[in-house]
Amino acid sequence: MHNQGILTDIGFLATCHETGGQGDIGPMESASIAFSDGRIVWVGAADALPGSYADWNRYSAGGKTVIPGLVDCHTHLAFGGWRADEFRLKMQGASYLDIAAAGGGIRKTMRQTRGASEEDLLAHCLHYARKALELGVTAIECKTGYGLSLEDELKILRVYQKLKSLVPQDIVATLLAAHVVPDECSKESYIAMICDELIPAVAKEKLAQFNDIFVENGAFTADDARRILGAGQAHGLAAKLHIDQLSDGNGGALAAEVGAVSADHLEFTSEEGMRAMASAGVVAVCLPFASLYLNQPPMKARTFIEAGVEVAVATDFNPGSAPSYDLPLAMMLACTTSRLTPAESLKGATLYAAKAIQMSKEYGSIEVGKRANFAVIDSPNVDQWLYHFQPNQCVQTWINGQQIL
Repeated sequence: MHNQGILTDIGFLATCHETGGQGDIGPMESASIAFSDGRIVWVGAADALPGSYADWNRYSAGGKTVIPGLVDCHTHLAFGGWRADEFRLKMQGASYLDIAAAGGGIRKTMRQTRGASEEDLLAHCLHYARKALELGVTAIECKTGYGLSLEDELKILRVYQKLKSLVPQDIVATLLAAHVVPDECSKESYIAMICDELIPAVAKEKLAQFNDIFVENGAFTADDARRILGAGQAHGLAAKLHIDQLSDGNGGALAAEVGAVSADHLEFTSEEGMRAMASAGVVAVCLPFASLYLNQPPMKARTFIEAGVEVAVATDFNPGSAPSYDLPLAMMLACTTSRLTPAESLKGATLYAAKAIQMSKEYGSIEVGKRANFAVIDSPNVDQWLYHFQPNQCVQTWINGQQIL
């Protein structure tokens, strides 16, 4: 065996194990983690470390907090340009829909992204993947949605394919061609292109794992979602949904009906919709940056948890409604605006985020058999970390048993 090691001197360990509810992070004090060939082989109290590991390489966490590697399960990583002008307009009272109607919003980024080369987009992705790595983010879901044509959506997915071999993080790609309808198409012709041409091409090249759609006024309807997600599922792409962000579109029930892996945003989801999601095992993804930047009511994460729904936390990193890649900051905002406890927010950005990308068998918690992905945080515990928020308290990032930073 190779790459055998022990991370010891852990002051506080949050395992975020599979058992227990949202707030059960399996805390331990004075702990150690043993790993071999990139997998965790033992976790427990430091003074109970088996003697068989005595001669393995030792690495110190310096008495700090260790958490599972963070998982950002909702980003739009590849895009061209920014929209700082729209930020100013929003502060002056313009709404998301006002800006979109004036040619801004998603369509503006579409024009900028179409004008960017694969090399430009790849350089952008590499830069921000590195920034996320420094925060302890060890896996990133990356959506399309700013190409909005056959060739440009494929261009973005091919950028993500290249990115996978250039960064240490796990990169999971999602097709979001159904973001809005581009100006040059009718809605019917665009949906037909997605279903009949784009999805088969994506499946043939194995460029994405998921198929997503934005169901909202000015975007797509529930019937559109059934058609587009059904076409994706027929080609092996699991369903995801952007729903109930700006209004209650009965999105929770739709997510349950189509068997979505996750449903995201959910600021206006009804309690009936929450119960439907719970029954169907749909992960709810809380995106506090989007609520904050759009001045929307935050997602009622506490109510989702009480309804039996697992709540993930992600950044929604994009140039319009969530121009930040800082997942720990999103976690703190999930506490202050959506009323999660720090422990619940942490489990949301680790195990439940991994569930939202169907990777929880591989990572998301510190348990025997999973990948040795973890982050060392310069704080005495998780409560203190998210309460006394500081720019970046991650001092080590480990992926597959290798210290990357």
